Amino acid sequence: MKKASNAGRETPPQGKRLTAVRLLIAGAGALSLALGIAQGGYQDTLAKAVRICLECVGIG
Repeated sequence: MKKASNAGRETPPQGKRLTAVRLLIAGAGALSLALGIAQGGYQDTLAKAVRICLECVGIG
């Protein structure tokens, strides 16, 4: 059997577009993480985690 050739057809550069989208999403994630750290959002999460651990052990 012969395979159909793609002669004369141009395929869009999906690989470059996909890479650009991945970099954009990674950049947005890194920016969100940096903003959260700058605003001190990790302190609330850490305090809740410590409280939960102490309750499990029976101290808190």
